Amino acid sequence: MTIEELKLRHSALLAARYSGTRSVSYDGKTVNYGTDAELAAAIGDVERRIAKLERGAGRVLRPNAVKDL
Repeated sequence: MTIEELKLRHSALLAARYSGTRSVSYDGKTVNYGTDAELAAAIGDVERRIAKLERGAGRVLRPNAVKDL
């Protein structure tokens, strides 16, 4: 899933939560969440996935030790 798709899904989830509904539609699919906690968990999951993609591979640390002679 691309970052653009995740951001669209995130905005759909937030709109549903702020409007008080627990039904979200995207990509021709409809998902019904039983409780607000389930909807909040879905939002958190999408936010973590977006953050992971935006972070990229991350930094690679290569230790370099020099012995003082």
